[in-house]
Amino acid sequence: MNILQIFQDFQTQEQAIEHLEAKRWHGHPVCPYCQSDKVYRHASGDRSNQRWQCEYCTRAFSVTVGTIFHGTHVPLKQWFILLGLMLNAKKSASACQIARDLGMRRATVWSMMHRARLAMANDQEQAELLYGIVEADETYVGGKPRKRNRHDDDTHSKRGRGTSKQAVIGLMERGGRVIARPAKPGELKSKGLKKFISRFVDTAATLLITDEFGGYSRVNEMMLHATINHAVEYANGIIHTNNIENFWSLVKRAWYGQHHFYSKKYMNLYISEACYKFNQRKNESAFDHLLGVMVAA
Repeated sequence: MNILQIFQDFQTQEQAIEHLEAKRWHGHPVCPYCQSDKVYRHASGDRSNQRWQCEYCTRAFSVTVGTIFHGTHVPLKQWFILLGLMLNAKKSASACQIARDLGMRRATVWSMMHRARLAMANDQEQAELLYGIVEADETYVGGKPRKRNRHDDDTHSKRGRGTSKQAVIGLMERGGRVIARPAKPGELKSKGLKKFISRFVDTAATLLITDEFGGYSRVNEMMLHATINHAVEYANGIIHTNNIENFWSLVKRAWYGQHHFYSKKYMNLYISEACYKFNQRKNESAFDHLLGVMVAA
């Protein structure tokens, strides 16, 4: 759903609430407190708020209770526009830019965007296992730009595995989904990588392709494993990691061009946003899918 459609379809708060109710309850509202389906419209009759009353526990509630939207003072229409702007920005959008577009405070927009990213992260954790041909790789995000042509300067930023930047590990199903997250301490070692791969990959139905990094040396103990030697070639038939490296380029374009800085506390949310948008790239209903994830979170 593009921005124009969002403006046309949700001109009032009532229309936005009705759409959110359809995504959460699919025509069968239930009480979020006791899960009873004996509910009815609240007697207040305020259609802009559309509260419900539970016959069993007698509590009143709205469709946002128990979701990421709960407690928000921002109209749902503005929420929907923000989600549309986030989804349509292939290389991400900054909170400052969206705050200017919506005429809101940057801090408010930043908080809203992080709520959406949290839902995206939860969706990744609950995703089905990857299978088929799966590429595994790691990259490094953050830090300062390297000082080129200053090899005599010991302070210049290193690249690759010698850097002090934050490591990010990822898995990509060939032609399918990607899963990535910042590496935890020790996770780039054999034991940590095996645990990460077994968490997100169907090891019995997968050919894993990696480079020759030593951390992947013990993966062949639990699954089929092929490697590509980047010192010699970048592809040998189907043996390559070009797809996940293309995904890393999107992650870094978002960092270079929009965000400029990721704190370790929130980096996982930014990486989850990149994964979610990549995984929904062919879904024409990505907006509604994200709403469904946010009301289920």
